[in-house]
Amino acid sequence: MRATSLVRTAACAWLTVASMASVSFGADPGDSGSAGAERGLVVLCAKALVLPMEGEQVVDNAAIIVEDGKIVRVARRSEVDLEVLGETHEVLDRSGDWVAPGLIDLHSHVAGRSFFTNDLNDMVYLTNPGIRAFTSVVPGNSDFVVGKAAGVTSVLYIPGSGTNIGGHGVLLKTGFENYERMEIRNPGSLKLAQAGNPESYLSGVGRSFMNWNTRNTIERGIAYAKRWEAFSNGDGPRPKVDPMWEVFRDLYSKQTQLSAHTQIYQVVLRTVQMIKEDLGLDVYIDHGSFDGWRAAPFAAKAGVPAILGPRQISASINIEYRPGMFIVNDNDGAIFGMAAKYQEGGCTLIGFNTDAPVIGQEALPLQASMAVRYGFKNDAVDHVRGLTIIPAFAAGIHERLGSLEPGKDADFIVTSGDPTDPRTQVHLTFQEGERVYDAEVERRF
Repeated sequence: MRATSLVRTAACAWLTVASMASVSFGADPGDSGSAGAERGLVVLCAKALVLPMEGEQVVDNAAIIVEDGKIVRVARRSEVDLEVLGETHEVLDRSGDWVAPGLIDLHSHVAGRSFFTNDLNDMVYLTNPGIRAFTSVVPGNSDFVVGKAAGVTSVLYIPGSGTNIGGHGVLLKTGFENYERMEIRNPGSLKLAQAGNPESYLSGVGRSFMNWNTRNTIERGIAYAKRWEAFSNGDGPRPKVDPMWEVFRDLYSKQTQLSAHTQIYQVVLRTVQMIKEDLGLDVYIDHGSFDGWRAAPFAAKAGVPAILGPRQISASINIEYRPGMFIVNDNDGAIFGMAAKYQEGGCTLIGFNTDAPVIGQEALPLQASMAVRYGFKNDAVDHVRGLTIIPAFAAGIHERLGSLEPGKDADFIVTSGDPTDPRTQVHLTFQEGERVYDAEVERRF
């Protein structure tokens, strides 16, 4: 069944408002006919990290107003009438804490009972676009319980990297106990893996053949999508439904993207050129490690986001990968941060991931703090943006998640300070206005 995009909600109307000439967003709920609605929520905090794509990023001494699972308004506390709001809303006073959007991890293999059932690798063919990760999701699994305690509220659960196209993933919320509420969008992405692991397929596959075969598969998928488009427009017969190619209807219509497990300069460059520039599909770099940063200027020009991790540091080396080994040349011993190198190359759309369970889901904030430690500039709160609005934008769910803007889901965390600081504690995690983690009840860290 073809998935329906869930991101085209009424929240899109607020993206224009999000230019944020003022720090007060949205209408006062007292003026919006909220009488008779379920009891809302007001969270008072020392600092609200609003984090829209553009405009004011932070509101100090803030009040965040939530109704029916959505953000209604973020304003300075002095601009709201708490006495009036208290009659219809629960007022949660966290005056010493920060509030930030829930964290988003776009590379996760944990959503089931164990890594061996999560890391899906059906390696009969080198490209397997018909495989679906959502069938192995176990709501309330232990990895999600730990993740939400660290502030991770959304993940992209994807197949493994044993083949060039491993199948399509699903975007999930971590805090709910039934699948229907967990699902953000299905398909969440089509998983593409280039070089590295797929080169060991069967007796070994050359990179030239992988590029040709991947491109051939995607072109066939696009042709399938075009036949459906022609039918929808009354210009052709109804095609036969083929589960192998259904995901390409969403890719072609820009309702989902390719998430590209790609690393090393040559392969990252090929991702940008082949997928985005030649075939016209939306894609984002996933991992992007080793000397992949050398392709940053090309990614920036093409508007391709880079979601980096879990390896955040590298050395000044040239790397060649052959099945079973890395060939390393010209190492002069310099150590640097990959995110800083992408930033220097002109990339502004930089996010972070864990590849959980390679790195635990709870270590997602640490990826951003490591990036800053190794030179990533965060003058505009870019380190937290890389955990929230940037991955939301890369995944095409920024109209619903990733920032504290009116109309978006009330997925947010209450912390003792900067959510990327390893010393910070997550006190509360909310999803759609519901408390799904409370450290006073079930502290994990």
